[in-house]
Amino acid sequence: MGVLDRLRGARHERAGFMLYGAAVAAARAPYHYQVLGVPDTLDGRFDLVSLHVALLVARLRVAAAPGPALAQAVFDAMFSDMDITLREMGVGDLSVGKRVRVMWEAFHGRASAYEAALEEEADTSLVQALLRNVWRGAVTDTRGAEILARLVRAQAHALAEQPLVDLAAGRVTFLPAEPPS
Repeated sequence: MGVLDRLRGARHERAGFMLYGAAVAAARAPYHYQVLGVPDTLDGRFDLVSLHVALLVARLRVAAAPGPALAQAVFDAMFSDMDITLREMGVGDLSVGKRVRVMWEAFHGRASAYEAALEEEADTSLVQALLRNVWRGAVTDTRGAEILARLVRAQAHALAEQPLVDLAAGRVTFLPAEPPS
């Protein structure tokens, strides 16, 4: 990465952290855990943060400039936070890089699965991706995943409608986590 690339990235760093913070706040909505039954564990929280960040990154990646740079800034903010969180949890310095890489790979796999599923009209693939990733295949009742799939689809639509100028300023509005109408 050249100096010019680093300067471009730094220009969007603050907005990236603000957008990431909004995604984390949306992912922490009690509705996901208390009503939908998402496991309130480190893995469950990572999966919901990944889901919200993936939706945001997908929105930004296809936008005009500075969308792709903002997408990278959000991604960078997420994995900077993951690094710090692991260190605060007491993971040793030598293991942090390996753990972050595993999380990075998990994020990319999930983001690809969600993006492909959202391209389909029916929610079948999205429900399956959510069951596999968010619930880690550990549930037999699919109602929570079906509701979450509808929320995810509505969230993706709402993000697509938000002006790029607002996103570039670090302002994003996630729909409230509640039953879709």
